[in-house]
Amino acid sequence: MTELGSRLRSGDRRALAQAITLAESTRSEHRLQAEALLVELLPFTGGSQRVALSGPPGAGKSSLVDALGAQAIARGKRVAVLAIDPASLETGGSLLGDAVRMQQLAAVEQAFVRASSNAGTLGGTAPATREAILLCEAAGFELVLIETVGVGQAEQAVRDVCDTLLVLTLAGGGDEVQALKRGLLEVADAVLVNKTDGAGEASALAFAAELGSALALLRPRSEPHVAAVSALSGLGVVELLAWLDARYRAEQGSGQLAARRQRQLERAFRTAISRELLEHARSEPRARELLPELQRAVADGRLLPTAAARQLATSLFGAEA
Repeated sequence: MTELGSRLRSGDRRALAQAITLAESTRSEHRLQAEALLVELLPFTGGSQRVALSGPPGAGKSSLVDALGAQAIARGKRVAVLAIDPASLETGGSLLGDAVRMQQLAAVEQAFVRASSNAGTLGGTAPATREAILLCEAAGFELVLIETVGVGQAEQAVRDVCDTLLVLTLAGGGDEVQALKRGLLEVADAVLVNKTDGAGEASALAFAAELGSALALLRPRSEPHVAAVSALSGLGVVELLAWLDARYRAEQGSGQLAARRQRQLERAFRTAISRELLEHARSEPRARELLPELQRAVADGRLLPTAAARQLATSLFGAEA
């Protein structure tokens, strides 16, 4: 095993951070090094529970991650947090808005908190989130919490990197029918009404009950778990962790977990093919010459996007599809 791989496997958090930085790099030589490292570490991956938290900005995702992670650590688990922040307009890097709110996890050795820029991509995750999860697993972390950017319906893409998707909402953000229009609620495994504390506790509990009834009508075959929680008071956090553990064990035993991860890998492969073909098109001389012309033709309405893509493919592979 390479020196970096050995350090990572021994629990060296600096080595884990270095490995994730390597995976996030856009330089081709770094990507090759990251791929070689991941191949080396693959036998040690797959053993964590992968949980994503999504929802609108201000819903309290960071605070709940902190509280949930602290409870998991109190029960003997090692917890990794991948906090996806919006990219800085100045540097393109992470704005670090989420990680600074995780005061409990930042203070313990059993936790690893990594803030990563979404690099301007949609979907709520970063380009190398999948690789970062595998590296955290190889480093021995048993629970990986992925906190998305918080941009709305586009975040459904996070479904392809997690086992369980938690969607946070708040009471007072519109009635339950309006809330159902958010596309995330159609794919969530659990919907949590957060900040159920203080003067708003009664209204939050009532909203959670109404939301549960509405979701039961919308998704009768895959009704999500609905609960009221508070990172501030701890309300529902222990129960949420127990529900996550029970769901994870049940899916492991039934084979659902393995089947879901296999489907995720298949989709990741298709996405990687698209990305690599586009990069190849930008570097291949014939396609590089044709690409700007096709882009102008599409933008001017002279050529359909599908026809332009077919022409580009023909220039790359030399035969009409």
